[in-house]
Amino acid sequence: MIDVSRWVRPAIAKLTPYSSARDEFAGDADVYLDANESPFGDYNRYPDPMQKLLKEQLAVQRGVSENQIVVGNGSDEIIDLIFRTFCEPRTDVVAAISPSYGMYAVTAAIHDVKLIELPLNTEFDIDESTLDLIQSEDRIKAVFMCSPNNPTGNLLSSKWMERILNTNLLVVIDEAYIDFANENSWISRLDEFENLIVLQTLSKAWGLANARVGLAFTSPVIADWMNRVKPPYNVSGLNQEAAIHALQNPTQQRERVARIKSEKTRVEQSLAALGSVVKIYPSQANFILVEFNNAQEIFKHLMAEKVIVRDRSSLVKNTLRITIGSQEENTRLIETLQKLES
Repeated sequence: MIDVSRWVRPAIAKLTPYSSARDEFAGDADVYLDANESPFGDYNRYPDPMQKLLKEQLAVQRGVSENQIVVGNGSDEIIDLIFRTFCEPRTDVVAAISPSYGMYAVTAAIHDVKLIELPLNTEFDIDESTLDLIQSEDRIKAVFMCSPNNPTGNLLSSKWMERILNTNLLVVIDEAYIDFANENSWISRLDEFENLIVLQTLSKAWGLANARVGLAFTSPVIADWMNRVKPPYNVSGLNQEAAIHALQNPTQQRERVARIKSEKTRVEQSLAALGSVVKIYPSQANFILVEFNNAQEIFKHLMAEKVIVRDRSSLVKNTLRITIGSQEENTRLIETLQKLES
């Protein structure tokens, strides 16, 4: 059994968490005069600080207990919470795969925590060299891995992820795109690894990017420490309601995911026929990473035609990351690229 308390920052271990009015009274009442709220308006009351109804819904869907869930204002807040709770500035070290989601490095810099990059191999995967690099630095406290990875779109090797989990470091697996993948979530293995934090989001497959609802699934002990640190009303009532409403309609979500995956196949086939396309990287996400022979010129041309994609050449040479949109949006992209070559 892992002693999670050894990871907690000394200042956090001594922290008395803030107790809000809604923490101190969680029942039903006729008159609320405890939180200095306005008596007027439709949105005048503070939301549930612990998102109980949302966690109930998530617990049933994901097969976990409510005390294994942390809800954040997007996954970025969850990432920030991990640093604030566990990583001591100017002392601790974290590691993150590279290339990958940029907020791991940005958040480390904000908290003055050294970040070691773990270069992916030629297949954009982890392997024995990843594990060797982690084990060569004895100050590493946490490892961040995104799977399916952004911007490459591929799933990481489960064999080597498990080997990294067995180092008993704090391991964060970011599954923002897992709903599009052909493998199960690591949530199903939380009982095996007390050091595992699985991040998910309702921004992608659930269509709630504007609502900013990020999720962490982990051991009850880790979740408790993170919930002590989070701000009291970090997710608005409107956003909690939007999340609950979406989660109550999983059939719609599955249908939309199927449509996106079907469209991805169509886009890949159409792009493969273009002379400017050098390579389309295999993707288990709702986007594809495409290498062009002149990526920046094509990027500028698409932008001039009001079709916006993401230039990822700074991470992977000569590549554009293309999100799979609606059928109409994808057709517009394809026709614009075809017209450029005609």
